[in-house]
Amino acid sequence: MTENKSLLSTILIIIVVGLCFYWFRQVGPGDVGSPDISKTDILEHIKFLSDDKRAGRYPGTRQSRDVIAYLINQLKTYGVQPAGESGSFKQTFSILDSVKIGKNNSLKLNDRPLRLEEDYIPLWFSGNASLSSQIIFAGYGINMITDSLVWNDYKGLDVDGKWVMVMRHSPERENPHSPFAPHSDLHKKMIEARDRGAAGIIFISQVEDSTLIPFKYIPGYSKAGIPAIHISNDIADGILKTVGSSRSIIQNKMGRNLKPETLRIPEIIISANVELKDIYSRAANVVGKVISRNHKYRDEFIAIGAHFDHLGYGGPGSGSLKPDTSAIHNGANDNASGTAGLLELAHKLQSNRQLLKRSILLIAFDAEEKGLLGSKYFVQNPTIEKSNIVTMINMDMIGKMQDSTLTIGGVGTSPMFEPMLDSLSKDSGLKFEFNQAGYGPSDHASFYSENIPVLFFFTGDFESYYHLPEDDWQTINTQGEKQILDVIYDLTIKISRENSKPIFTLSGPKKQKVQKINQKVKLGIIPHYGGTVQGLKVDKIYDPNGPAAKAGIKPGDIIKSINKKPVNDIYEYMKRIESIKKGESINVDIKRDEKIIMLTVRF
Repeated sequence: MTENKSLLSTILIIIVVGLCFYWFRQVGPGDVGSPDISKTDILEHIKFLSDDKRAGRYPGTRQSRDVIAYLINQLKTYGVQPAGESGSFKQTFSILDSVKIGKNNSLKLNDRPLRLEEDYIPLWFSGNASLSSQIIFAGYGINMITDSLVWNDYKGLDVDGKWVMVMRHSPERENPHSPFAPHSDLHKKMIEARDRGAAGIIFISQVEDSTLIPFKYIPGYSKAGIPAIHISNDIADGILKTVGSSRSIIQNKMGRNLKPETLRIPEIIISANVELKDIYSRAANVVGKVISRNHKYRDEFIAIGAHFDHLGYGGPGSGSLKPDTSAIHNGANDNASGTAGLLELAHKLQSNRQLLKRSILLIAFDAEEKGLLGSKYFVQNPTIEKSNIVTMINMDMIGKMQDSTLTIGGVGTSPMFEPMLDSLSKDSGLKFEFNQAGYGPSDHASFYSENIPVLFFFTGDFESYYHLPEDDWQTINTQGEKQILDVIYDLTIKISRENSKPIFTLSGPKKQKVQKINQKVKLGIIPHYGGTVQGLKVDKIYDPNGPAAKAGIKPGDIIKSINKKPVNDIYEYMKRIESIKKGESINVDIKRDEKIIMLTVRF
């Protein structure tokens, strides 16, 4: 009898331990809180992520690593399984964070040494190289042929193995529509010189420019292969004086005659060494998975993502709209809101994984603000079979919903999406504003380029704090974010339970169209991303003293025309702005409350 009791006790212990182990696998260790999506939990996540202690979540910093640790701990607590590298939650990668001037930079005129950053400065695209040679002055360094103009600064010049000296800008620097404008870029001038055999290029300024070009890192440029240097006005005039000329004489002559001016400068030998050092930092995506119990579909994944990085302390080149201000950019809406949403969805999906047919891949992306680097790295180095990702759902800036309106991008990337979302809209009581295009300014674009159907959830920033230090947790609409997450949760369950996976449909270009806006004038607005409205909707007035604000343009206005020329989208808007000069007044027709209002904007 005693033996039977002992056996029964042993069996009961095994059952209890098994049940505990099963529970642990489902919800994880510790105090996991409620798996339901709640306003309280959303706000707690956002407060942590956007606290000043996180210092703006700049990639590669200690504060960014603190965020990564927080995300991993939360996912572990929920019972989510790791899906990063080598059985971990992390997927690490290196990013080129900046370029600095190295120790081995020098420049001499004959035997006279010059001072770095006072007499000369290497440019961001310069190659690391040494050169000692004579100088050939080649005007503006331009070679072009149009219907009305032929200009070749290199005609009759032998620059092989030598320094080429060229003047910045062009004879028509103030005219953005000049035929010279596309050929005035410094990098293009370097390429022209290098293609002709020049071993190095030296830039001198026009008389309107008084200072050296500031050294700064500009992403996207590869090293030139030849040294590229800008010299000060005093040094340039000293060199030209040896052949009886000056910057003023040359510039006036080329501007007056619209003909190239070239010179040989035999008495000067320039000896230089350029050393620029790339600065890399280590970033990391955080990747977890919720595995379905359905053996038929469990190897297919719905990816849900949000980027957790932001701008750090801002500054020039950071993307801050106060580039001259060094202050913590907390990024509560952009994108602590999306990251908090990712955690809330992870918890609820893990707790209800018995409802799933397909599995869920949860990705917190790093370095989105640097050009979608985290998501690009993931699609190039997927931690699961990429062909098994049936849909990617992205959340970026979902904390500012107004008027129960939510923008959803990528709706045209699968025929399954729109009817499914229409049904959810009715159930949720929210108004969905659809954008069909698969490409957009966030991480889903990386997946769309790989022929993966995508959806992009976004509310914008209606308090005008986008990329400003003022983007703090106090401005978050937690009730609105909860409603959005409830929709995404229901959508995820629906997609996971479909017998057929979403079919990919091409919906717009896979890359951003590169168009530069003339920086001479700025209206002072941030356009609204998303929607099907004809015209350019104003999301934000970021400059309270700018032309738009002074003219009376408000957030929500739709720009319909500029100077009576139609504006149907952002590309037409950029085209119209390019033709405007400082000092001009223009007429802008805007639509507000279903009425057309004509305003006068002065630049």
